[in-house]
Amino acid sequence: MSPVQETRLCVGCRKHPVDDRWRPFCSERCKLLDLARWADGTYRVAAEPLDPALDADADFADTSEI
Repeated sequence: MSPVQETRLCVGCRKHPVDDRWRPFCSERCKLLDLARWADGTYRVAAEPLDPALDADADFADTSEI
């Protein structure tokens, strides 16, 4: 493989090579931007939709017997 093919790019910006300190990112900035996207819901894990009726019942469960 050529050195160009071996260089891995940052998964955040896809412009700069990965820095071992922030792997798989190139910098702390890209790492924090990625974390912010997860925190605000921009990124999501695919799943089946939840039944709203089941979710509502869980909120009002009787916990006095626990």
